[in-house]
Amino acid sequence: MKITKDLYQGSLALLTDFYQLTMAYAYWKAGKGEEEAVFNLFFRKHPFQGGFTVAAGLEYVVDYCRNFHFEKKDIEYLAGMKAPDGSPQFEKGFLDYLENLRFSCDIDAVEEGTVVFPNAPILRVKGPLIQCQLLETPLLNILNFQTLIATKAARITLAAKGEPVLEFGLRRAQGIDGALAASRAAYIGGCTSTSNVMAGKLFGIPVSGTHAHSWIMSFESELEAFEAYADAFPDQCVFLVDTYDTLQGIKNAIKVGEILRSKGKEMVGIRIDSGDLAYFSNQAREMLDGAGFPNAKIVASNDLDEYIIASLKSQEASINVWGVGTKLVTAFDQPALGAVYKLSAIRTEEGEWQPKIKVSQQTLKINIPGIHNVRRYYSQGKAVADMIFLEDQEVNPRGTVIIDPLDPTRRKRIMPAFYQGEDLLKPIFKDGKVIYSCPPIEKIRQRTKDQLGSFDKTHKRLVNPHIYPVGLEENLHHLRMDLVLKAKKFEDENE
Repeated sequence: MKITKDLYQGSLALLTDFYQLTMAYAYWKAGKGEEEAVFNLFFRKHPFQGGFTVAAGLEYVVDYCRNFHFEKKDIEYLAGMKAPDGSPQFEKGFLDYLENLRFSCDIDAVEEGTVVFPNAPILRVKGPLIQCQLLETPLLNILNFQTLIATKAARITLAAKGEPVLEFGLRRAQGIDGALAASRAAYIGGCTSTSNVMAGKLFGIPVSGTHAHSWIMSFESELEAFEAYADAFPDQCVFLVDTYDTLQGIKNAIKVGEILRSKGKEMVGIRIDSGDLAYFSNQAREMLDGAGFPNAKIVASNDLDEYIIASLKSQEASINVWGVGTKLVTAFDQPALGAVYKLSAIRTEEGEWQPKIKVSQQTLKINIPGIHNVRRYYSQGKAVADMIFLEDQEVNPRGTVIIDPLDPTRRKRIMPAFYQGEDLLKPIFKDGKVIYSCPPIEKIRQRTKDQLGSFDKTHKRLVNPHIYPVGLEENLHHLRMDLVLKAKKFEDENE
């Protein structure tokens, strides 16, 4: 499915920050536009103070880049821009360059559903400097949000301990685009269905839903409303029982359930959307079981998140299905991932790759130079460590040391010969052509489940998770430190 074509009927090349275009123009003016460069997209901290992050959004990236070009109407818009002195913002030669530009970059990325960690690239772009620069904002927009929501969904589904989690967030999401992307990412993260019918159509996600309080209120009595709903949907009745009195609502649901059973049908369950969910779910379970409906599901909603679900679990609430909306699709407790996109290498006139470093007073903001990949090591199917390494250097199979990029005293010795290794960055585009086939969303969702299953439970704790070891291979660590010291020496000499 082509997401951009379906939603926007064309290229989204202008979905960028203005400074990307001004830099592109300046590169063009300086004759640097066709220089080859490498940029890495990565994040610096796990969201939600967690111990893992789930990558999502790659299919959007593929569609965006496949359709990347400046249309005539885009060029006309840019031609109408004025500089402060009233002259055209961009020369005609540059606009002609943009109009004739065709995407020609290489992109390597982790597959959707992969568990990823701070400072390790989740996407790498190699190609002409102007093209790489113009991709920064849209790639960050896509991957930041979907990765954030997929991670939140994974945390929520882990808290639910295998019970279905329904995504109900459309009405509270950040606009139409946010709602669609959130539904997709939530499903990748582990939700079993969405209430968003458009997302169901576009992405093939199962849709689900019951009825609202307004349905009940439109009838003279709750019992009459339940009976009418059962008449309309005899095979999928989940009754919302808390419009007036929750316990009486459960009794009315049981009465209609008995009518359905007399017709050879079964009530699916009830939904509770307010009040003390632990108390009412336990009361409902007792009443349903006593009336001969032990298989009726109890669905709970009402501003749920992973912490509330975990609390309800600890209270032994009798809830079988969880409906989660606002706090999932808005990433309520952390509204942004904060991934960044940094230049890591430039090809010189001699054809050699020159690593690039950004130095900062904050160690967190010093990037990793060179062209590198991430290798995950497994032992008997369990992830033991991730190594960030230079692609043009061999890793000693007899042993190497990985060094935490933020704290060089944190080190771990890796014996590659004793582990199974997997390089996480996969080829997606080569010379601007797609060479990767995006899997069906069901397979992406299963990958998330399999990936999470390969990590120890201590890394998946909601609070104070154990830190999974991720580090720079020692040669890359030394390159980075040499470049930092060289840059600082240059700064000192020029003060």
